[in-house]
Amino acid sequence: MNHQIDRKRFERAYRYMLTARILDERLAQLYRGGNVYGGVFLGKGQEALSVSVGISLDKGDVFAPLIRDGAGRLAFGETILDALRNCLGSPLGPMRARDGNVHRGKPREGYIPMISHLGANISVVNGALMAKRMKGETKQIGAACIGDGATSTGAFHEALNQAAIEKLPLLLVIANNQYAYSTPTSAQFACKELSLKAQGYGVGTHDVDGTDLKACMTTLEKAAALARAGEGPQLIVAELLRLCGHGEHDDAQYISPKIKASKVGRDCMNEARNTLLKEYQYPEKDLDQWTTETTDEINQAIRQVQQEGGPDPFTHNWKALATRELCEPLGSSTL
Repeated sequence: MNHQIDRKRFERAYRYMLTARILDERLAQLYRGGNVYGGVFLGKGQEALSVSVGISLDKGDVFAPLIRDGAGRLAFGETILDALRNCLGSPLGPMRARDGNVHRGKPREGYIPMISHLGANISVVNGALMAKRMKGETKQIGAACIGDGATSTGAFHEALNQAAIEKLPLLLVIANNQYAYSTPTSAQFACKELSLKAQGYGVGTHDVDGTDLKACMTTLEKAAALARAGEGPQLIVAELLRLCGHGEHDDAQYISPKIKASKVGRDCMNEARNTLLKEYQYPEKDLDQWTTETTDEINQAIRQVQQEGGPDPFTHNWKALATRELCEPLGSSTL
């Protein structure tokens, strides 16, 4: 595979990854301090794949992220403030303090709030793409992100079959992080490779090293181009490892030391940083400065959101967001 990625595009992707990693670390600290309501689920080790999905999409496309897709969310247009407002329960956030911190989005802008039963994400994106087709919008594509565990659900197979029959411009992105919570892949499926599940439906498949940012960007760009050109759904399987517990409540003792020491156990952040230093010849002081600036930006955003406080339960308008006076008008988002 040709891994020729423009220098500035690679830098842009890395900086989204960096922001997502630092934001995750700060959220974990806030969670341990009792300042986050609900769970915290980190994307550590999955940022390269995640950002490659978000950066391959255009305005007007559809994106249904995975629980660990912080980098992809940022690349698709989510702001640090929106992410923090949802996690810290601010009524100024996209879900107006109504939902769990990972179930956030702006459906009118193609940003689909995550469904915890991940196989169900696919049919939602299918529906959005079919609606666009009915309206004559034929240039947009959609990405549904799931984990390896979701490929064992009936929803995965039904939605993939539908996408193939309708030849929908769908990117179905699987982060094969070796465990469905604590269940290893060896106890999940008998096929040698996850991509084999798609071939029976006539779907194009792409396998990629999820720890290699250049490889992920190249693979997602290729898959997105095929989907946009009318070649039907494309399934992407990235081999990687979740470098943390399922959530901050989980110490992940079940993860095999052998897997941690293998190629899939590499930290994609370190790999991308080394590429910037060695291949693209960025000065190390520049990368350190990005880290300092990003950390300062996130800390400032945390202070702002904490000052906003939570909703007053007695005066807040708790109607559903779909009601006329609360729903966001079309074009209201910066996504």
